[in-house]
Amino acid sequence: MSESKNVSAITDADFEKDVLKAEGPVLVDFWAAWCAPCRLVAPVIDEIADSYGSKVKVFKMDVDGNSGTAHKYGIRSIPTIMLFKNGVVVDQVIGANASMIKSMVEKNT
Repeated sequence: MSESKNVSAITDADFEKDVLKAEGPVLVDFWAAWCAPCRLVAPVIDEIADSYGSKVKVFKMDVDGNSGTAHKYGIRSIPTIMLFKNGVVVDQVIGANASMIKSMVEKNT
């Protein structure tokens, strides 16, 4: 799933507590094990988690096992990376575009 100790898996059950009620920005990577572009973006997510440390919480959500949250946020293509602040989506990137993901995090932290 992730090489970084700063990236945690999240489930539908934990989403409200860990993302929506979190202090500060939270990055969520919606992915699936069978998704090749998701595997390509994984090192970028790890790099962001390691670079930003305590400034941004980073989670990965497997959409196959957590369809409730994916459905709620209209996830139709993966990878979809969403940035939340105060329980609200403030930005998102669909696809494995490393520079767009990094830019999204920089402008929102």
